[in-house]
Amino acid sequence: MNVRTPRDPLLPLLPLLVAPLRARPGLLLRLILWSLVEAVPALLAGHLVARAVDHGFAAGHPLRGLGWLALMGLGVFAGAWGTRQAYPLLARVVEPFRDDLVRRVAAGALHQAVAGHPVDASGVSRLTLQVEMVREAYAGVLMVVRGFLLTVGGALLGMVFLTPSVLPLVLPPLLAGLGLFLALLRRMAGAQRDVIVADERVAEAAGAACAAARDITACGAEDGVRDRLAERIDAQAAAARRLAVLMPARVLCLAVAGWLPLLLLLVAAPGLRSGGLTTGAVLGAATYVTGGLQPAVRSLIQGLGGSGLRLAVALRRILEAHPLPAPPPAPSTRPRASASARPAHDVVLTAVTFAYGAHAAPVLRDLDLTVPEGAHLAVVGPSGIGKSTLAGLICGTLRPDRGRILVAGRPPAALSPADRSAVRVLVPQEAYVFSGGLMENLCLLRPDAGEDEVTAAVAAVGAVPLVTRLGGLGAQVDPAALSSGERQQIALARAYLSPAPLVVLDEATCHLDPAAEARAEEAFARRPGSLVVIAHRISSALRARHVLVLDGDRAVGGAHHEVLRRSLLYRDLVGHWSDEAPPEAPPDGAAGDDPGAPAARGGTVRAILPRSRS
Repeated sequence: MNVRTPRDPLLPLLPLLVAPLRARPGLLLRLILWSLVEAVPALLAGHLVARAVDHGFAAGHPLRGLGWLALMGLGVFAGAWGTRQAYPLLARVVEPFRDDLVRRVAAGALHQAVAGHPVDASGVSRLTLQVEMVREAYAGVLMVVRGFLLTVGGALLGMVFLTPSVLPLVLPPLLAGLGLFLALLRRMAGAQRDVIVADERVAEAAGAACAAARDITACGAEDGVRDRLAERIDAQAAAARRLAVLMPARVLCLAVAGWLPLLLLLVAAPGLRSGGLTTGAVLGAATYVTGGLQPAVRSLIQGLGGSGLRLAVALRRILEAHPLPAPPPAPSTRPRASASARPAHDVVLTAVTFAYGAHAAPVLRDLDLTVPEGAHLAVVGPSGIGKSTLAGLICGTLRPDRGRILVAGRPPAALSPADRSAVRVLVPQEAYVFSGGLMENLCLLRPDAGEDEVTAAVAAVGAVPLVTRLGGLGAQVDPAALSSGERQQIALARAYLSPAPLVVLDEATCHLDPAAEARAEEAFARRPGSLVVIAHRISSALRARHVLVLDGDRAVGGAHHEVLRRSLLYRDLVGHWSDEAPPEAPPDGAAGDDPGAPAARGGTVRAILPRSRS
């Protein structure tokens, strides 16, 4: 697979590469000053050699010649000291640049996942291989380019003061060799890009194979998957070989830019001597070429031909996959709608069907469900029946194969991550807690919350003992040191503090004891808004005002006593979960809606049986 790259691999990226230096002017100034110290040997070497020969050895004063060479040694020591001081400064530029890339890749991957896009397995390659490649390459390019400019600039300036007549012998081949290298660099950039793209495709194929290993084995598809993966690996090897073929061409560029000036200088040496140039001046010019220009050109060609290519191509791949975020829209000048004019935060599912795969049996089929704002609904059913799937569909983490889902009048999967977070909050069974401050964890969904509000949320869900044990709201959190129940308590307090009017608890209290679970669910029931609980204990269903039973192709909804009458499965679940005999269903005349049901849109949760299939 050949992918064309821009004619100048580095030029489009220069603003991004220069930004870390421009953002730290003080650091840049210190780096320039120490770089000038580092350039001392390149500037003085030829002059000191010329004086050592003309005024020392050639004049019969060897000690004087050794003295001039000793000064050159001191200059080398000064340059090494400047290099030692410059390296830490470069690290202070490179590491923040690398951190910015990690944040960009991680944020982009999370944004794609939250937006419902397919998981990009090559993102792992970008986050690990490519980001580290960019970091190392960026450091290498900074060192190489800085060294080239200082060394070549010092050598050419030294020649100007020593003997300007040699410049016509040095500059043309130097410029020709660099031009030839830049022309070659464009082709090498294309080959390097092919290598990185091929690596991404190998990572993508390997990730997909690992994720589906059980299904592949069950279906006996190992040979086909292995062949497809081998094709990706062979393509990666072929791309690497194409790049390797171009690499030796750098030797030609080095010969023209680095060795040809020395050859021309040696050929022209007799003419220069007859024109009045001293032996020391000729040797000084040769020193500038062999000790300055030639090593600098070699470092530049090797550095840009290696690190520079990896930097340009890997960074471009990262930016293509995770472009700069669009500027936020300008704030609207229209007046806000009044509270009475805002749409109700109802949840409406119409003929929703969902299956995990094109050939899999639907988990939910033609489900109609209305959860009006302010409702408290418990969803029950046997394991694997589709309760968590329903939670994912309501929250927008899954998209229905057919049918329509509306939350507050809008499809949740079509909302931006920020809008979706403002409408609903989902607390899964495995609660997420990140390393950092406890206050940061609790305020993740509401950064502007005050300490009093956070304290009230912690108390509401019964997490005060946990917060006290951790050392208060200012404590640091180590997720590995928390139990599953403690992580759930932090996630529950975070959700309680969220401004979202819809809370979905997907077995979010399964690691809590029954008393702690009851306290948390009762707190969410008192909280303004709607509550949907994926129940794993019958007590959750008994606390809810309405119950939805998922039973294969059937769905039964209503108040607890009504569902007892209509659903044999629910009666079995009640008896099983409570370790007691199933209660008797009330007589038909007792069936009806809960008098405490919310009044929005008819005042009841309506679960309509799936449409009959012809």
